[in-house]
Amino acid sequence: MARLADYFVLVAFGPHPRGSGEGQGHILQRFPEKDWEDNPFPQGIELFCQPSGWQLCPERSPPTFFVAVLTDINSERHYCACLTFWEPAEPTQEAVCTEDAAGREEEADAGGPVRLPPAAAVPPGQLFAPKTLVLVSRLDHVEVFRNSLGLIYTIHVEGLNVGLENVVGNLLTCIIPLAGGSQLDSVEDGVRTISLGAGDRQVIQTPLTDSLPISRCSVALLFRQLGIANVLSLFCAALTEHKVLFLSRSYQRLSDACRGLLALLFPLRYSFTYVPILPAQLLEVLSTPTPFIIGVNAAFQAETQELLDVIVADLDGGTVTVPECVHIPALPEPLHSQTHSVLSMVLDPELELADLAFPPPTVSTSSLKMQDKELRAVFLRLFAQLLQGYRWCLHMVRIHPEPVIRFHKAAFLGQRGLVEDDFLMKVLEGMAFAGFVSERGVPYRPTDLFDELVAHEVARMRADENHPQRVLSHVKELAEQLYKNENPYPAVAMHKVQRPGEASHLRRAPRPFPRLDEGTVQWIVDQATAKMQGAPPAVKAERRTTVPSGPPMTAILERSSGLHGNSARRLEVVRNCISYVFEGKMLEAKKLLPAVLRALKGRAARRCLAQELHLHVQQNRAVLDHQQFDFVVRMMNCCLQDCTSLDEHGIAAALLPLVTAFCRKLSPGVTQFAYSCVQEHVVWSTPQFWEAMFYGDVQTHIRALYLEPAEDRDPAQVGEAAAEDERSALDVASEQRRLWPTLSREKQQELVQKEESTVFSQAIHYANRMSYLLLPLDTSKSRLLRERAGLGDPESASNSLLTSSMAGSVAESYDTESGFEDAETCDVAGAVVRFINRFVDKVCTESGVTSDHLKGLHVMVPDIVQMHIETLEAVHRESKRLPPIQKPKLLRPRLLPGEECVLDGLRVYLLPDGREEGVGGSAGGPALLPAEGAVFLTTYRVIFTGMPTDPLVGEQVVVRSFPVAALTKEKRISVQNPVDQLLQDGLQLRSCTFQLLKMAFDEEVGSDSAELFRKQLHKLRYPPDVRDTFAFTLGSAHTTGQPPRATKDKGPSLRTLSRNLVKNAKKTIGRQYVTRKKYHPPSWEHRGQPPPEDQEDAISVSEELEPSTLTPSLALKPSDRMTMSSLVERACCRDYQRLGLGTLSSSLSRAKSEPFRISPVNRMYAICRSYPGLLIVPQSVQDNALQRVSRCYRQNRFPVVCWRSGRSKAVLLRSGGLHGKGVVGLFKAQNAPSPGQSQADSSSLEQEKYLQAVVSSMPRFADASGRNTLSGFSSVHMGGHVPSPRARVTTLSNPMAASASRRTAPRGKWGSVRASGRSGVLGGDVGSRLAGRDMLAPPQANGAPPDPGFLRPQRAALYIIGDKAQLKGVRPDPLQQWELVPIEVFEARQVKTSFKKLLKACVPGCPALEPSPAFLRSLEDSEWLTQIHKLLQVSVLVVELLDSGSSVLVSLEDGWDITTQVVSLVQLLSDPFYRTLEGFRLLVEKEWLSFGHRFSHRGAHTLAGQSSGFTPVFLQFLDCVHQVHLQFPMEFEFSPFYLKFLGYHHVSRRFRTFLLDSDYERIELGLLYEEKGERRGQQACRSVWEYVDRLSKRTPVFYNYMYAPEDTEVLRPYSNVSNLKVWDFYTEESLAEGPPYDWELAQGPPEPPEEERLDGGAPQSRRRVVWPCYDSRPRAQPDAISRLLEELQRLETELGRPPERWKDTWDRVKAAQRLEGRPDGRGTPSSLLVSSMPHHRRSLGVYLQEGPVGSTLSLSLDSDQSSGSTASGSRQAARRSTSTLYSQFQTAESENRSHEGTLYKKGAFMKPWKARWFVLDKTKHQLRYYDHRVDTECKGIIDLAEVEAVAPGTPTMGAPKTVDEKAFFDVKTTRRVYNFCAQDVPSAQQWVDQIQGCLSDA
Repeated sequence: MARLADYFVLVAFGPHPRGSGEGQGHILQRFPEKDWEDNPFPQGIELFCQPSGWQLCPERSPPTFFVAVLTDINSERHYCACLTFWEPAEPTQEAVCTEDAAGREEEADAGGPVRLPPAAAVPPGQLFAPKTLVLVSRLDHVEVFRNSLGLIYTIHVEGLNVGLENVVGNLLTCIIPLAGGSQLDSVEDGVRTISLGAGDRQVIQTPLTDSLPISRCSVALLFRQLGIANVLSLFCAALTEHKVLFLSRSYQRLSDACRGLLALLFPLRYSFTYVPILPAQLLEVLSTPTPFIIGVNAAFQAETQELLDVIVADLDGGTVTVPECVHIPALPEPLHSQTHSVLSMVLDPELELADLAFPPPTVSTSSLKMQDKELRAVFLRLFAQLLQGYRWCLHMVRIHPEPVIRFHKAAFLGQRGLVEDDFLMKVLEGMAFAGFVSERGVPYRPTDLFDELVAHEVARMRADENHPQRVLSHVKELAEQLYKNENPYPAVAMHKVQRPGEASHLRRAPRPFPRLDEGTVQWIVDQATAKMQGAPPAVKAERRTTVPSGPPMTAILERSSGLHGNSARRLEVVRNCISYVFEGKMLEAKKLLPAVLRALKGRAARRCLAQELHLHVQQNRAVLDHQQFDFVVRMMNCCLQDCTSLDEHGIAAALLPLVTAFCRKLSPGVTQFAYSCVQEHVVWSTPQFWEAMFYGDVQTHIRALYLEPAEDRDPAQVGEAAAEDERSALDVASEQRRLWPTLSREKQQELVQKEESTVFSQAIHYANRMSYLLLPLDTSKSRLLRERAGLGDPESASNSLLTSSMAGSVAESYDTESGFEDAETCDVAGAVVRFINRFVDKVCTESGVTSDHLKGLHVMVPDIVQMHIETLEAVHRESKRLPPIQKPKLLRPRLLPGEECVLDGLRVYLLPDGREEGVGGSAGGPALLPAEGAVFLTTYRVIFTGMPTDPLVGEQVVVRSFPVAALTKEKRISVQNPVDQLLQDGLQLRSCTFQLLKMAFDEEVGSDSAELFRKQLHKLRYPPDVRDTFAFTLGSAHTTGQPPRATKDKGPSLRTLSRNLVKNAKKTIGRQYVTRKKYHPPSWEHRGQPPPEDQEDAISVSEELEPSTLTPSLALKPSDRMTMSSLVERACCRDYQRLGLGTLSSSLSRAKSEPFRISPVNRMYAICRSYPGLLIVPQSVQDNALQRVSRCYRQNRFPVVCWRSGRSKAVLLRSGGLHGKGVVGLFKAQNAPSPGQSQADSSSLEQEKYLQAVVSSMPRFADASGRNTLSGFSSVHMGGHVPSPRARVTTLSNPMAASASRRTAPRGKWGSVRASGRSGVLGGDVGSRLAGRDMLAPPQANGAPPDPGFLRPQRAALYIIGDKAQLKGVRPDPLQQWELVPIEVFEARQVKTSFKKLLKACVPGCPALEPSPAFLRSLEDSEWLTQIHKLLQVSVLVVELLDSGSSVLVSLEDGWDITTQVVSLVQLLSDPFYRTLEGFRLLVEKEWLSFGHRFSHRGAHTLAGQSSGFTPVFLQFLDCVHQVHLQFPMEFEFSPFYLKFLGYHHVSRRFRTFLLDSDYERIELGLLYEEKGERRGQQACRSVWEYVDRLSKRTPVFYNYMYAPEDTEVLRPYSNVSNLKVWDFYTEESLAEGPPYDWELAQGPPEPPEEERLDGGAPQSRRRVVWPCYDSRPRAQPDAISRLLEELQRLETELGRPPERWKDTWDRVKAAQRLEGRPDGRGTPSSLLVSSMPHHRRSLGVYLQEGPVGSTLSLSLDSDQSSGSTASGSRQAARRSTSTLYSQFQTAESENRSHEGTLYKKGAFMKPWKARWFVLDKTKHQLRYYDHRVDTECKGIIDLAEVEAVAPGTPTMGAPKTVDEKAFFDVKTTRRVYNFCAQDVPSAQQWVDQIQGCLSDA
């Protein structure tokens, strides 16, 4: 029995002690005055009576009632029912209030309880004070409280004749039965009727079960106010421990909402702060860090605004606001959607019928109270589904004296398949669930509705899932039970309580509420207490039973475990493999192992493995031999690698006993157990795993303790024994708890002791087990500490998921701490001891082990660990002596001559990266990766060689390498070793040659070796000086860094000369340069820097410089002359002479008629260090003026001519950008000396003069006077960019828009070239517009220029293409002879970032999760193709301008990146010479090397450039050339391979060609001019060009067989991104031999000819399988000519045309080829393209080669020119006939064509004259003839040995009519006379001479 009310309190308004306007509550009276012993008086009641604060009111308000909840220190809830009414304020109270009336008004504004006075007659100025009656109870009977307080108020207001003291006394002494007690045998006991002695009667019904919450209508109201989704999210928030705040203007609503939310959480209890009504004074509670459910009056909403992590539910507005930083996990699907739909069926039954054609007339809706129970039933079902089977995951740790129960969270989640589920994870970790386990885990206790539901109804719920009506009926059944619990006896609910009359509060009260007589009340209370003491105590007798467990989890969840379901075949493979291992059939096991390792990804297979291994363990021990041991360990490791730290599927738990069972004998007395080989898994360092394992084992032992052994029983009981064994630990515990009270005290003590010692012995056992798995075999390695971050500190112990960075940092911190040598081992031991001690502490205190035992354990643990370390030392020592497992032999890589190994092979595994070809992938093919081998570091490359680990791939060698210099990113990774699945250290190396080495080090490679490898790699990648790079150290005798030995020379050698040159240059340059050897972008003239003090005016400085720079060239010193002659031999000079841009005669005098001259002004590199020594400048400009001009440009790179169009004579100039006129310009101007002209002005005058000179040098524009302009207006829309009204700025815009405007107004304005962002592009037809093409022709698609129209006359002589930002500084041209074309270009850093993204896209580091679009997306993100597009677009624009006769000056950035790209592309597109091999070389030497592209800086070649990173400007240029090559494949003499070759070697540092940043630096190192007299013989090539020449003599790999240039072809490629292709250089890979660009390495050993094959059978087929990514496909596939001919044949048959002559010839050649068989090889490398054919097979144009690799056809069209004498210097060289093309590679037996041409030949007797192609071969002494020039098989041969005479002939019948008689001649042989006729007389004469010459030679 319990008291209905504990205290009755009367609280009234009183003044605030500190005199503020607000009042405060004062307790006037409380009854009883003494506290109850069992229930002290709660503090702070007065705050809760008026939660919004105590205030006076200008009017009488109606009485209010609400229930506040206070929670005491013991988590007991006290319900405070408050009834408040208002009485006229007493004078003292009013005085308080008038002091601060303003405060009250503010309060009124804020929406406080201040109301305007009613019309009733209230004296003006009368105020009313609140008074509250409070009832404090521990029971929750809201209605009874409302009625009782209401009765007291009514008696007071209505003046009833009843003593208030009696009513209060009766109220305080009212005793009611407790819920769910056994005394509810009759209705009278369960239903208590009470009366307070005022003629009233109330019925109190106690609920049937105490544990079920009472909700009345609160849940239904909550759903009405907030809606389904909002309530669900609040439900999840409360369960996952978030802060929830309710807002409402009604206090009762707040109480109800909080009560409703708590009711929904059943069976979990909310254990955090719970305050349904929070008083205003306590609002700071809201900023508490702990979770809460709190209600606050909506008046204080503003105060809640700044709470960042609180979920606010506004009950009045129906909204729930979740802050951004809060994530509420949702219910797992499908539960969420099912719950949602059932809730909507309950709340809105009409929804289902809304669409019916004939809806039923009425739908029965439940009453609000019933609906409330239905909603609760839905949530009850939800919990039953969430927690089904939870009892099977409870561990009974102790039964006596009190049950100790633990929940195995991981097993529960694993069995439910909800490991990843955020919601359930959080719920299980929460406090509420911990309470649930300790309260409901108990096996013997009273049960309630939830226990029945979760045990027996789960199967029904699953069956009903898809039947909404059945679900609804189940919900209704549950709702009935919940309703019955709250209202057990609905029939007797009759109340009779007096209420005050209507508006009674407005009547003038007769008097204030009286003061009650304490004595009377106390007397009534005492009477009742005395009576109670006499009565027997009411014991709450509970009906306790064994709690049902329900079906085990496996029976509930018969779901397949995802992809790897329980495939029987897989399990069979696992079983077979294990049985093979134990039967010793090792070969069989080895075959199955890869399949087993793959199968072990599936959970079922892992379980199966554990079960099978258990079968092979006898008496806790299984001794294996070495091979068996290795197999078992590998399979265990594979199993464990996928275990998370929680081990939710119990795999690690199943293997734990096995790792201490399997062992092998290493030597007498030394045994190695499996645990020493499976330690590298995260699960072993997780405390939760060990706790769960420990509790599981303890439960097993405790259960065994109470199950009597069978032999003790009498025979009758043996039958029961079997049944007994079936009983679970919970059943046993339940039985024991039932018997406990009946046992004697001694027996109880004995049981407690037994249990305690069981736990203790298990703790010792686990301390041993843990030391086994935590102490590494080699304790000197502190890997344990590195990888088990969890051991180090308790915080990270719980979530010890591994990240490589964390692992690394922990390792370092441990290493740095250890001050002495042996510290590491101690540290390992110390860490393990700490870890085990923490574990022991936790489990022993939880399981109630005595403190003495615990102390003993703490003493034992260090001994256990130490002992184990000692045994491990012996094991470690012996295991080192084991014969190592046969690892594959390390394959040594082939090295280049001069390449040396720096670090010998470290064993590694090459892992697959993101490219899928190597692992089979979508392309098919075998999985070449992962491969097992070694990584080598040489002076030149990083090389991996190895074999695939998959035995099914076969003995393929896998090679991947890249030059050290190409390394762009190196990062440590932690990866799984693919063989034994251990976590290993690894490295990921990425190179700018698009290679990626992702390696895991083998365990035999120590961390120090790996570190050494990294350090050496870094040292080689960034040498301190360029002289330490491979290109310099290669083949050099002297050691690095020392100058070569000086040799005595008679004359000054070139090397000493180059040194003098540098010395002079340094002198000449003047003081400001002396200290700088290399410059960095800001360069010498720091742009805003004032001139040095010793120079008065920058203009005059040039005159004051040493005379030697500016002396006339005739006065050169002899050494300077020598320099000059060397400079003249440079590429630039040769090209200038070819272009007719001026010559250097020996006297250096030049004809004044030439417009341009070669100026030696920079020969000492004094004016501009990054320019070549000789420059082309206008004839009229003097050398001394150049010094001044150069100052206007960045890096002093002033405009110089680099190319001239042969046709239009327009010139192309290049320069650096102009110095801006921005802030820097202003700064300069301020510091300039005031007298005379300012520096800026004079320099821009110089610049203007110079540009004028350039314009005048052009023949067409020399005499023009400004009429020839593109448009005569200044571009107004340029606004700020226009320097003055006269400037004309040409900009470019959308081509269509511009052409449209052109149609309306022939002189429309230009738009501007916006390259904004990614899509901004130059109009494709811009060039043609600038060139003045007619725009009426619509522009073509693809960004192609429109058809050439007529040229407009108005055109500027010179266009300056510059960066928008820089062109502001250009002065307008007074005669408008030049125009500015501002464009927006990308900077070098954008190229760098774009390249990084491109590299990641083409060579991703880890396999992509989704298929191919990812590549295209990342390719687009890189914006690489957009940059290529912009470059091509600008270049085409310049080509158009030059082609139309205007000159162009490209003046972008510093003039060495984008300028170089554009200028080179323009020359390549305009001049066919640059599309030959010789020309392209010249172009690169001239524009890239001589004009100072900073190869070393952009390639980060040395330590100094490390920070700047790799910026592939040259590679981007090559990519552009490749795009043009793709669009014009017949225009280039070189093949795409040549471009890839240069792309690879410009970063490889194998050759010196692409080192250093300018000619000046190359001279400084003595690189530019090699010693003439040096005989280098066969030493390694230092120049890439030399290498290309050498290689070309052996193989035509650099030649493009489709080369057939058109005569005057200016190329205009499409430039839209859609027309560009990703260069295959970025994506291709050849794992057979690494990148194919080091030709010596790419050739495999020659295969033996077929005749020598051993089998002696039929010759093998020469076909071979070509794998993508393994073989280089271009080299293994059929050659290109065969492909083209086959394509031709296919097209002919498609078009239905008869095959042409070539087909017959082709077939005959192939037939002959097959018959002849293979000639003797001459030992040449069996390259695909190197011929070893005998001469007779090489008829005129084509020869075939049956190589060892495949039938490959090569071209060899030899002419009488030897390889060196190609006339490439002339213009004609670009259009050489195809026959001269391949003269460069002649093999020894090649024929020599002395003379060839067409002759008419008279056939034999009676045959007609026919034109034949004749070839005179002096070497073979024969005259051959063919049907056609291209034929491969000759029709006949005239042996010159048989020729007797050659004489003039006469025309015979049928001879050609139009030919002169003198063109006939006869050749008389011993057999017959041949009659010939040439096309004309001279050629006949030539033939006769040639033949006679041949005869006379013989």
